Amino acid sequence: METPLPSNVAPFPNRAGEEVAPRVPPHNFEVEMGLLAALLSNNRAYEKVSELLMPEHFADGRHGRIYDAIGKLVQKGQQANAATLKNYFEHDGELADIGGAEYLARLQAAAVTIINAHDYAQRIFDLYLRRQLIDIGTDVVNEAFEFDVESDANGKIEAAEQRLFDLAEKGQVEGGFKIFNKALTAAIDMATLAYKRDGAVTGVTTGFADLDDKLGGLHKSDLIILAGRPSMGKTALATKIAFNAALARQQWLERATAEGMEKDDPEAPGGVVAFFSLEMSAEQLANRLLSEQVEVPSDKIRRGEVSGEDFPKFVEAAQRLATLPLHIDDTPALSVTAVRTRARRLKRTHGLGMIVIDYLQLLAPPPGARAEGRVQEISAITRGLKALAKELDVPVVALSQLSRAVEQREDKRPQLSDLRESGTIEQDSDVVMFVYREEYYHSRAEPSRRPDEDESKFNERHQKWQERGEQVMNVAEVILGKQRHGPIGTVRLRFDGQFTKFSDLAASEYLPEMHD
Repeated sequence: METPLPSNVAPFPNRAGEEVAPRVPPHNFEVEMGLLAALLSNNRAYEKVSELLMPEHFADGRHGRIYDAIGKLVQKGQQANAATLKNYFEHDGELADIGGAEYLARLQAAAVTIINAHDYAQRIFDLYLRRQLIDIGTDVVNEAFEFDVESDANGKIEAAEQRLFDLAEKGQVEGGFKIFNKALTAAIDMATLAYKRDGAVTGVTTGFADLDDKLGGLHKSDLIILAGRPSMGKTALATKIAFNAALARQQWLERATAEGMEKDDPEAPGGVVAFFSLEMSAEQLANRLLSEQVEVPSDKIRRGEVSGEDFPKFVEAAQRLATLPLHIDDTPALSVTAVRTRARRLKRTHGLGMIVIDYLQLLAPPPGARAEGRVQEISAITRGLKALAKELDVPVVALSQLSRAVEQREDKRPQLSDLRESGTIEQDSDVVMFVYREEYYHSRAEPSRRPDEDESKFNERHQKWQERGEQVMNVAEVILGKQRHGPIGTVRLRFDGQFTKFSDLAASEYLPEMHD
């Protein structure tokens, strides 16, 4: 405790009947007075503490008001001392309790040095955080005793975690300017890493050559949005990327073990993957991966229609998949806070290279958030996901739905404006990718003969439709609508709908687009 028990605080008996002094929230008025004295003595000290310290951080509200007045004068370019502040507090009743305007003069006269100003500010801020922790702990205890049908115990835990996270963010005061030399060294290290890998992949590999070439892999601290209309294959593509990243990590570990290499080498490709599936169950995702690996339709696997000759392939594929560092959490309606807690735990216990969330609109709003509309909720979610990517230093891939506006256009290729609640999603993301399969729309647009149409004309139109169908069959486009680190453009992949399988498109399969 920073100061002795005030004379007006009476002791109280404990369970044993002994008198125990009540605990006073931590504070140190002497340090607060010392900081104010340093600021009044030399206003340059304010620059050292203004980024860290706010008026509400002072335990004594009167000290906070003096600090606030000093800051206002300094920011105006005026001198802040006992004389210039006198008019602010000459008729201040609250300040009269400690001496009024004369108190300012005593503070200024008591100044010794400004060297300790930053240390004083850090101490005041630390005590403020401790008082906030006490308040949160008290609220947690009181709310735990309350039974609310609209909020169960898990909801109260998540709300408490959110408050603790918000407080922890306030406590992160290590930011500020970095010497350019350090940033330059980090950039050179990244380029060296790409060179050693004999390619342009510096982040987590997607497993698709052309996509990696465009993106350079999925970069740490990036928020990547993968969006598309229903049935375009968003989940299938995200699952395949997660699988490829986990497989690359597994193969690296096997090689490192065999050759005696360092397993934590930063050059290691891929990574441990956390897959939060808010729409599909873990069993459904596993079924998809199994279907893709053995090339047996997933619906036949669900119905048990597996031939005897295919069964050994199932056993082999299952054994291979079982060792992948791919962790699936299929808990529905998770909040960003819960995702953060579980991802942080996984990183601590198994490591973490990438997070995938299927999908963004199914995440619950932060606990305690006011219902101000869906746009505000999505804004809070995307900000939380971006903060999560930076905090854990991993790429976060979040799937997103598109609005129905796509269906109203003749060219149904998605655009950034098609994102639901597009403003916040587009703003907070580092990369936005769209999945588009023309085959899906083309197969549903088979021409029919018009009543007054000549048969030859109809056959000609139908022939063109068939030719275009052959061109777009099993072709998917990944459209890079936004990328902070590189160019936008389109990457073509092969998509086999029978097994919901994405793969690289062979060079011979590339065909020019047909323009009307």
